[in-house]
Amino acid sequence: MGQSYGTYFQRNDQNASADQGEHLVIRITQLLESSRRHLQGECCIFKVPHHLRKLNEEAYTPQVISIGPFHHGNKKFQILEKYKVRYLNDFMRRAKTNPENLVRIVKGSEEAIRQCYAETIELDSDEFVKMILLDAAFIIEYFLRDMFPVQWTDEDRTVIKPWITARMQLDFLLLENQLPFFILKDLYQLVLVTHRIYRPFIEVAFLYFGFLNTQNKPSDSDQFNRIIHFVDLIRIFYLPPPETLSERQPDSRVEKIYCATKLAKAGLTFKKSESQCYLNLKYHEGGVLEIPRFTIDNTTEIFARNLMALEQCHYPTQAYITDYFLLLDFLIDTGKDVALLAEKNILVNGMGKYDNATFINNLGTNVQYSSMNPEYRRLCRDIVEFYDSKLNRWKAILKRDHFSTPWRVVATIAAILMLAFTLTQAVCSIVSVLPSKRRNLF
Repeated sequence: MGQSYGTYFQRNDQNASADQGEHLVIRITQLLESSRRHLQGECCIFKVPHHLRKLNEEAYTPQVISIGPFHHGNKKFQILEKYKVRYLNDFMRRAKTNPENLVRIVKGSEEAIRQCYAETIELDSDEFVKMILLDAAFIIEYFLRDMFPVQWTDEDRTVIKPWITARMQLDFLLLENQLPFFILKDLYQLVLVTHRIYRPFIEVAFLYFGFLNTQNKPSDSDQFNRIIHFVDLIRIFYLPPPETLSERQPDSRVEKIYCATKLAKAGLTFKKSESQCYLNLKYHEGGVLEIPRFTIDNTTEIFARNLMALEQCHYPTQAYITDYFLLLDFLIDTGKDVALLAEKNILVNGMGKYDNATFINNLGTNVQYSSMNPEYRRLCRDIVEFYDSKLNRWKAILKRDHFSTPWRVVATIAAILMLAFTLTQAVCSIVSVLPSKRRNLF
């Protein structure tokens, strides 16, 4: 007769087990393929590592608008999330395009966009494309309104109040709150073909972030050909010309130099540099340190931490911005150091009390680095040698205690003259006594 029930169930169990095994193999294969695709792309947008983020959560977290997937869906951004739809509609009208065309462009770059993020994005394709499209359209439309203020509507002024405008500019410069620059350029191309008044998107971005372009770098410079996102743009604003950057050597870090007040007591002179590049610190023979003028205010820490986080994650062997902030960290320990640099017109303190500006002393905490650029290493070595020189210290003490004011100069000269007069009198007295003693002996 037919097969036994035991044999039947045994075979079914074997089939079920085989099906589960095949399903698991498929999942693992998909996982490996996904990992391989992810590694082939170059990640450039990162979640800030926990050991950095825990030092100041707010410095890395958007406050009014979410851009990209890392903070997508947060309910506190609902006001502008709804307004993004309005801006998408305005963007389509400006670019004279339709949703089908926009979706086609973003869908065609979806894999490349996903590979820019260092985390696996769990959103399905439709949700991901919608998010990128809304965020990109909002940025483009908002930047153009900023360029042409007459295009602001009453509704814009009602929803995007001045305090939101100010904070949004900071949110656009957070490492976790970025879109790849290329997708913004691709979508903006639709605008370029509609009217000649529009400039290339790199120029639009330059105008919006122009207050950070202190070196007045031109937008057509080769440095800006491969911008990866807005934080990368600001990093290039900070950097000196590429031909002036020296190659870094491994294991060439600087552990510590002395703070500004100690160096000043040892006789080092701090001088404001006329250079417009923040990184252009120079040491001159004789103990003069030139530092370009910089500002410490409520935004400084946000810029500094996000630029350093980008270099930690993406430019570990080219961490020139990190070098700069580490050097400031070395020089500034207390409010007295801030006050000294402010007195020399090097530092502009927008924090009120000097002690409030000492956050810069913590910028190097938990930052991992194995090298410092050669110019800064030489500068640090020269500063330490100057400080350790006993001759320089004695000269500094003499200058501070006896020649720091006109009255002290007069008093010191008077004391020297008095001492010389006294010594002369003593010598004359001794000389006048000696002949009489000789006569008495004979």
